[in-house]
Amino acid sequence: MSGLKKEVWINQLKERFYPDSSFLNYVKDFSALVDNDALNLAEAGIDPNVLINNTTYPIAVVKREDTPIRIELDLFETENSLVRRPEAIEYAYNQLESVIMGHRNVLKATTGAKAAHAYAPDENTVDTPVIQTTGEAYKGRKRMSFEDILYLKEYFDNANIPLENRFLVLNPAHLTDLISFDIKAFKSITDFVNGQPNRFAGFGMLQFSKTAYYDSDLKKKAFASVPMDGDGFCSFAFQGDEVMKADGDIHMYATMDDPKERAAIVGFDKRFVALPIRNKGIGAIVSTNA
Repeated sequence: MSGLKKEVWINQLKERFYPDSSFLNYVKDFSALVDNDALNLAEAGIDPNVLINNTTYPIAVVKREDTPIRIELDLFETENSLVRRPEAIEYAYNQLESVIMGHRNVLKATTGAKAAHAYAPDENTVDTPVIQTTGEAYKGRKRMSFEDILYLKEYFDNANIPLENRFLVLNPAHLTDLISFDIKAFKSITDFVNGQPNRFAGFGMLQFSKTAYYDSDLKKKAFASVPMDGDGFCSFAFQGDEVMKADGDIHMYATMDDPKERAAIVGFDKRFVALPIRNKGIGAIVSTNA
């Protein structure tokens, strides 16, 4: 396969990888800082003190000690696809899209789930509140209520999280809870107005289905672990300047004219990472067992 043809396949995979409704459009993008599939950053040292009505001079000089950090991007690999009559597929958009769609969808879902898990706090702290739902009992759990969102807002306020760029990513079951509670108030809560998500209680409202799980002690479960009895799914919140993503290289593997299969075999790699920046300005609302 010539470089130009392979580039066409890769560009098709990249096209609209983050749709307008994706929560990953509202975080800090560090992709430009990626070098050799890694981020080389520095953890900022302690901020200076502020002196009020100072009478002692000279004022102390304190050197800020930044700590270098290297973050390797995760490697996401798709299983290979067997493509019949590759010459026709390379140039027919509809056929090409049908092949690329499967790879794009699984990469988009998996990287999104990894980011959603990373942005959900590990546990409840002042800077990373994790609260439980308090609504009526429904199918063995307590529904999310609008009061729960107000409680989370109050926790963010108390932690001095900036009011701007706050977002709440609702698990679809929690969105259903809100609509069931008041269909007139919440039926369009995740719609977009002038290209921006609707806001409620200071949060831009988004949704994503693959959110993290917490155990009964409100400790976050490991990524991709199997939920157990007593575990609860969450909706998660973040302040856009406190979380990041970074996209690295996308590579295509291809075997053309395989003599055994009489076809082409293709697969993709994608480098990606998403993390909280300071472990602050993130939160979660966890479904409680009824």
